[in-house]
Amino acid sequence: MVATTHEAEVPERAGRREWCALGALVLVVLLLAIDGTVLYLAVPSLVEHLDPTATELLWIGDIYAFVLAGLLISMGNLADRIGRKKLLLIGAGAFGCASILAAFAPNPETLIVARAVLGFAAATLMPSSLSIVRAMFSDRAQRTSAIALWSAGATAGAALGPVVGGALLGQFWWGSVFLINVPIMALVLIVGVVVLPESRGSTDHPVDFASSALSVLAIVPMVYALKHWLTTGLDMVVAIVGVFGLLSGRLFIRRQKRLPYPLLDVNLFRAPAFLGAVASNALALFAFMGLLFFFSQYLQLVRGYGPLPAGLAELPATLASIVVIAFIGLLVDKLGTGRAIGAGLTAAALGLIGIALSATMPSYWGLAVALAVLGLGIGVATTLSVDAVVTVVPKQRAGGASSISETAYELGGALGIAVLGSIHLVNYRAHLDPPSGTNAADIAQAQRSLASALAEVNNPELIIHAQSAFTTSMQTTASIAAVLMAAAAVVAWRVIPSPRSEKMEHL
Repeated sequence: MVATTHEAEVPERAGRREWCALGALVLVVLLLAIDGTVLYLAVPSLVEHLDPTATELLWIGDIYAFVLAGLLISMGNLADRIGRKKLLLIGAGAFGCASILAAFAPNPETLIVARAVLGFAAATLMPSSLSIVRAMFSDRAQRTSAIALWSAGATAGAALGPVVGGALLGQFWWGSVFLINVPIMALVLIVGVVVLPESRGSTDHPVDFASSALSVLAIVPMVYALKHWLTTGLDMVVAIVGVFGLLSGRLFIRRQKRLPYPLLDVNLFRAPAFLGAVASNALALFAFMGLLFFFSQYLQLVRGYGPLPAGLAELPATLASIVVIAFIGLLVDKLGTGRAIGAGLTAAALGLIGIALSATMPSYWGLAVALAVLGLGIGVATTLSVDAVVTVVPKQRAGGASSISETAYELGGALGIAVLGSIHLVNYRAHLDPPSGTNAADIAQAQRSLASALAEVNNPELIIHAQSAFTTSMQTTASIAAVLMAAAAVVAWRVIPSPRSEKMEHL
């Protein structure tokens, strides 16, 4: 009788259909991650053709992730209710259409709007894809492998974005980095209809659109206030917009505590593994994505690489994040989940320090080694953080939990671009020391950004000064990111439990 009961509890193992479906889901998350970073290498070309201000350029870079982060929780719960496959397919179609709008944007304002629409569409895809993975793979070992592949798609996509962008920009105009989305999303639609299973969470929980609105009204204004403060100084705009965001956030949290079926289940954060995984994941992506935003510009604007060589120069981070799949199980067996995440984040911090130290060296190889160490650490940390998040919650709450995980991922990355990007810009302007006799118009162009200086200024001496200021600022900002990564490592090591095997988990 005991044996029969035990056998009944053995989860069903996934077959060929599930692994084929996983391939389609990895393709989705790979493309979404690429879309988050593919624009980085297009910045010089975009500046030349659309002439955005420094603030508009930052919004073009991160509005996608802000909207995505603001809606992920809502869409995760919506996917639980109406069907994850259905919402994913709707999102794939919308994402393809929004990509066409972005590709042919005639001015910065239109591009910002198009990127926001892309973020809205992407919000329907990310939690749906991870929830389907959680539903398809009941066996723990298979689920860990599946999530490792899914996470590798997200991490590798972020690092592959510059490579894809570089290849496209070498042959086409800047808008081509968006058009690549269209045929891939068409393929996802075709394959998804055939192989993806439909799954739902609890269907009797209403979707709270008021909470959805409050989550967006909390995130976007607070980030805007922070960006405005760092780039233009503390003024009434910062105070008014910041207070509005904080009040919206407080109302959002209070509403979640009162609702019988909250949009964000705050009780999930009482689990140390869940809280630690979400926090360390957000801090890791904050540092990583913030670095990629200005590092891609550094390779082109300071080192003089073309778009494709610059993308290839970032390839060590991509390859290292993929290699993680081969040994991640062994690492968890040796260290346990929390310590393995902490070790990965520590390696990432060392990689950031290596980038700061190598930035002024003439050889590329120091940067290559540092990027590989960074990619390796980020790959370990993000894979195990996602696994920890979706493992500690009931299966029927997979959509909500995975959307929280993805919100941390996307919001961390968006804040990294906004905050570290703004810190980098402030430091760049502070270190910019124009040579005497430089006319005011050239100085104004250089202060806008290094890309503007290279496009509009014909003073070689001022260009050299601007490149030096950009490099110094990048070293400072990378060091700040390294400190944050080290802090994330401490959080993971101390907060996330570290059982070394399934047997230990049940002791």
